[in-house]
Amino acid sequence: MLELPNDQFVVPDAPFPHPQGIGGKMWYDLSENLTLGGDISMQSDLVTSRQLLTDWLISLEASTGVPLSKTILGGFSQGGAMTLDVGLHLPLAGLMVLSGYLHGAISPQEPVYPPILMVHGRQDSVVPLSAARSAHDRLSTLNATITYKEFDMGHEISPLVLSEMQQFIQKTIG
Repeated sequence: MLELPNDQFVVPDAPFPHPQGIGGKMWYDLSENLTLGGDISMQSDLVTSRQLLTDWLISLEASTGVPLSKTILGGFSQGGAMTLDVGLHLPLAGLMVLSGYLHGAISPQEPVYPPILMVHGRQDSVVPLSAARSAHDRLSTLNATITYKEFDMGHEISPLVLSEMQQFIQKTIG
């Protein structure tokens, strides 16, 4: 759907079964923190997922031949939050955060962050728009380069989002 025939897409699977969907996956359990306002960065299943995703990304060059500097990490919802959590600390080409948020406090640890595309729906009833705006504001204070877009949509990836993703990928890695 992105019409990028020269690009390779590899999609990680979240490691834990989702309790509300047969075959569904999750990166961590949010049942105790449905407001997304607190710091969950040290939650044990999140710590496990962070390590698994980091290890997987580092292994990609050996299996695909593509270095991290030419790799864009992206995710939707919890995947968007994981993208920020892990991606801000790796030398990636870019980050795509779709209906995502921050797990907690972030501090400047990298001299330069990868460029970030953040997209969120104004009618998102799962991840509040305020969580995306808060993430944007906090990343902006760290001088991250962010393309931030809000659309009249819910918790979804619409054709407008696909267009933004396509433009971001082409601009970031050509």
